Amino acid sequence: TIASAIPAYSKRGDIVFVDRAAGFAIQKGLQASRSDIKWFRHNDVADLERLLREQEAEDLKNPRKARVTRRFIVVEGLYMNTGTVCPLPELVKLKYKYKARIFLEESLSFGVLGEHGRGVTEHFGISIDDIDLISANMENSLASVGGFCCGRSFVIDHQRLSGQGYCFSASLPPLLAAAAIEALNIMEENPGIFLVLKEKCERIHKALQGISGLKVVGESLSPAFHLQLTDSTGAREKDVTLLQEIVNHCMNRGIALTQARYLEKEEKCLPPPSIRVVVTVEQTDEELERAARIIKEAAQAVLL
Repeated sequence: TIASAIPAYSKRGDIVFVDRAAGFAIQKGLQASRSDIKWFRHNDVADLERLLREQEAEDLKNPRKARVTRRFIVVEGLYMNTGTVCPLPELVKLKYKYKARIFLEESLSFGVLGEHGRGVTEHFGISIDDIDLISANMENSLASVGGFCCGRSFVIDHQRLSGQGYCFSASLPPLLAAAAIEALNIMEENPGIFLVLKEKCERIHKALQGISGLKVVGESLSPAFHLQLTDSTGAREKDVTLLQEIVNHCMNRGIALTQARYLEKEEKCLPPPSIRVVVTVEQTDEELERAARIIKEAAQAVLL
C-alpha cells in the first residue's frame, strides 16, 4: 500500500527523508516517486534533524524553488527489519519545526501497539491529526490481503486522483474483505488481547536472552523480532548457512522458524542475516517456553 501511496504525493523534485531500516515496500515507493531521497540513521532523530537543517540552509539559496518543493518524512511505526518502534513524538516535533509531512507505515504496528491496537499513535498518545498519512497492509494482524490509507479527506481525495491505476483495477475479493472486517470486529470486541500479546512478547524475549552465540534484536513489545549471530563469521554466506542449520534443527523438533529474506541486490541498506521470530496471541505460554528451549538447544548444537 505504501508503495503506491508515496508516488501519489511525492513527485520529481520533492525531498523525502527516510529511515535506513525502511522496508522494501517503502523503497519501491520511493523509486517510483523519482524524488530526491535522503537517508538518516535508524531511529536517529539527531541525524534526521541534521539533514533537515542542511536542507533548510540549501533552501535559503533558492527561495523560489523551496516554495514549491515538498518535504516528507517516511517511517515505519514498528520496523519489520529491526523489531524497533519509531520515536514518533520527536518526529512530530521535527515535522512542525521544519514544515515537513509525515507518512507513517503501520503494517506491523497496527493491531499490535496501543491499548486498543490502533498503532504507534495510540502507543505514544499522539493525535492522528499530527500524521499526514497512515498506511498499512492487512496481511499481518488482519490476516487478509490488501491495505488501507488514512488521512484528512483532501489528502485521500488527492490519492484517488493521483494514485497508480492498478490500485483501482484490482479490488479486494469479497471473501477477503469480509475476513478483514471480522478481524476488526474481534479487535473491537476483545481489547484485552493486545495486553495478552504484549505479555507473550515480553515472555519470549526474556526466554531467548543469554543464548550463547545468538543475540535478540528488537524491542520486547514487538511480536516480530530477530535472532542474529553474536559474532559474524565475516562472510554473509557462512552466516546464512549457520542460521539455516539452526532453523532446520528447530523444524525437526516441531518449531517453525524462517530466516529473514531480502532481495539482496535491490535493498538500499541490507540488514545482517537473521532468524525472524514471530509471536501470536494464540500461542500458549507452554508453547513459547518450549520454542525458546528448542531454539537454545539448536544454537548450542550448531554454534558450540
